[in-house]
Amino acid sequence: MSIQKNEFIELEYMGKADGAVFDTTDKEVAKKEGIASNKAEYGPMLVCVGQGHVLKGLDDALIGKEIDKAFTITLQPEEAFGKKSAKLVRLIPLRKFKEHDITPFPGLQVDIDNMMGTVKTASGGRVLVDFNHPLSGRVVTYEAKIVKKVEDDAEKVKGYLKLILGFDAKVDIKEGKATAELPFEVPKEVNEEMTKKLKELIPNIKEIAFIKKEEKQAEDKTPPIIKE
Repeated sequence: MSIQKNEFIELEYMGKADGAVFDTTDKEVAKKEGIASNKAEYGPMLVCVGQGHVLKGLDDALIGKEIDKAFTITLQPEEAFGKKSAKLVRLIPLRKFKEHDITPFPGLQVDIDNMMGTVKTASGGRVLVDFNHPLSGRVVTYEAKIVKKVEDDAEKVKGYLKLILGFDAKVDIKEGKATAELPFEVPKEVNEEMTKKLKELIPNIKEIAFIKKEEKQAEDKTPPIIKE
């Protein structure tokens, strides 16, 4: 049976640009290619097809694919990381870096006004920073495989929240009501938007409540009672 839009799946993939691997769900491949990160989570990735959880070109290609059948797709820049834009290359005064005790050099990754950029040149009191994605303007290839279709609603909710919020939630579903326990309070606007989306993607869910995980209570320092 082929995969349709809005279905939840587990996906394995490996992305390449000019023959070099830049992203993968396989930890051993990441180690071999020298791109492994302690912050990354490896293994099949749960995504909802057609919801933009992966690059548009890859997302579109998932529709109609069959489970456990590997496929390869080549994406043009506009389907992947976008075309290069001259507007995203900016000259920034060197003093701005000095104010934060940063010595810029070509290749340095910097975060300026919540935008990630790469230093291209640093001379004459000015620093040229490129805010385009490092892979913008490049053709990329993905080797991918849909491992399985996710059927369990609690697993769907947990996976969706992980993608959107970046945190694991404890999810319980009873009689159409889902409860998701998170380590923080969800803002009202985010709560409303996620509730609307989850009810749309998972018809069995009629209601969802987000609960802040209670802090672990302090240990009782009272001396134990010893019975003879």
